[in-house]
Amino acid sequence: MKILGLDLGSKTLGVAISDELGIIASPVGTFKFNEYQLQEALEYVKILVAKHNIKKIVLGLAKNMDGSIGFQGQYTLKFKDMLIEQLALEVVMVDERLTSRMAEQVMLEADLSRKKRKTKVDQLAATIILQSYLDSIKK
Repeated sequence: MKILGLDLGSKTLGVAISDELGIIASPVGTFKFNEYQLQEALEYVKILVAKHNIKKIVLGLAKNMDGSIGFQGQYTLKFKDMLIEQLALEVVMVDERLTSRMAEQVMLEADLSRKKRKTKVDQLAATIILQSYLDSIKK
């Protein structure tokens, strides 16, 4: 069963997909859309779900460091509701605090240029979100 991992921003959607066995998350890319236009992001997700026969979605939930949910978290929860309503798939929320920072650190260690890091951070964050979920269900 393939699982889709998403890292939602105000203008970008980082995307990762698991293998059929749900063991390894692999980056797919970053989809750019007009700021806060969730319907555009949703249309892209619909295409991915159909193309890759996705059965579940893992969506990173932005929380404040104290665990509360701010504007970005509310925005992500709205997207979750849209996904469920229009795709009728299970959407699992995963705490994404520090995933972008982890992605940046990985890319710094890989000695990627600032320009390359900027284009890859969202897809790598989505991969980290999805892989953390896959690792948690293996236990």
